[in-house]
Amino acid sequence: MDRRTFLQAAVTAAASSASVWAHPGGTSRKPRVLLRSSWQTVNIGDIAHTPGVLALLEKSFPEAEVWLWPSDIRNGVEELLRARFPKLKIVQGQEAIREALAECDFLLHGSGPSLVAQKDVARWHAETGKPFGVWGITLGEVAQSVRDLLSAADFVFFRDTVSLATAKQQGIASPVMKFGPDGAFNVDLTNDEAAEKFLAEHELVAGQFLCCIPRLRYTPYWKIKGREFDAAKHARNEELREHDHAPLREAIVAVVRQTAHKVLLCPEDASQMEVGRQNLYDPLPEDVKERVVWRENYWLTDEALSTYRRSAGLFGLEMHSPIMCVGNGIPALVGRFAEQTSKGFMWRDIGLGNWLFDLDIAKERDAIQPAVLSLVREREQALKQVEQARSFVRETQLRNLETLRDSLSRIQI
Repeated sequence: MDRRTFLQAAVTAAASSASVWAHPGGTSRKPRVLLRSSWQTVNIGDIAHTPGVLALLEKSFPEAEVWLWPSDIRNGVEELLRARFPKLKIVQGQEAIREALAECDFLLHGSGPSLVAQKDVARWHAETGKPFGVWGITLGEVAQSVRDLLSAADFVFFRDTVSLATAKQQGIASPVMKFGPDGAFNVDLTNDEAAEKFLAEHELVAGQFLCCIPRLRYTPYWKIKGREFDAAKHARNEELREHDHAPLREAIVAVVRQTAHKVLLCPEDASQMEVGRQNLYDPLPEDVKERVVWRENYWLTDEALSTYRRSAGLFGLEMHSPIMCVGNGIPALVGRFAEQTSKGFMWRDIGLGNWLFDLDIAKERDAIQPAVLSLVREREQALKQVEQARSFVRETQLRNLETLRDSLSRIQI
């Protein structure tokens, strides 16, 4: 079956599905999937995991009823989710959690940097005995308790193949373990009004600017979440902030001086406005600053994505803004380094290895500037490449949804 035929068949099957699960009382209802997700709100990527998976299930698996069990949906995120998914049942508070454990049929752990909600998955497994699965996580070395828990899952999808190999090496033995792209590829949130207002105020024209995102080696959570100051991480950040941001500045200078495009410096987490100002904007030559916009305020995923959609592309040192860009057909380059997890290698897994750069390798650091310029100068090729990656992600996720559908088909409701 070729790609187009597969996609058409999968969409048709989802739209026309009339699957009925037997209910002990003789009635029937939709199977209930409890999505354990929404890890924090200080990072638009962590916010994006949830609406991404919800959108995928809504569009391609409408026969399921989805409840959300979040960790944190404060700071406007709950309103954002309810506006996009008005029928969504959000599980908050111990009484609601107990109800969800009793009433839902399957627990799906959402995308994340690890098995983030390990304790809650273990509780589900111990208290209900009902099936569960994991959607698109990164995995490093884990304790035996985590290995046992993942082995008990109906399926575990890893968002990079390095994690998949690591899981196998540790003896994790879920019946289905595969590559499964991050749920954030599917985010379709919009806040066009806010995006267009910002662009107009800063004289940014759609299609004529690139976005750039800075990052320190370690997120300074002591500044944005009130955690205890970490002297060792701060020292590492200070040691390498110039090393890591110099190639981004070189790319910004090249874009401004060699093309007609502008550059927008923007954040993925709530610490990065300051990081962008200190490490990217302030050191720029004055003639370059005139066509560089520094965003001084944090934003939510909907406004960010509406802005990305109007850009010509994105580059920087974060992962989830590029994921959202590619999921929406926008070219995006990723810089990574040793302190990050293996998540960056998903760019190789989806066919964008030439847009992945290791900041710890001099040759790859030097390649960032010409690659950024190519997003402007070789526009058609960039769009073609991103569409191929986007299609691959879509095909893979539709196939993985069949695994979830198969698990639910075996449940007696």
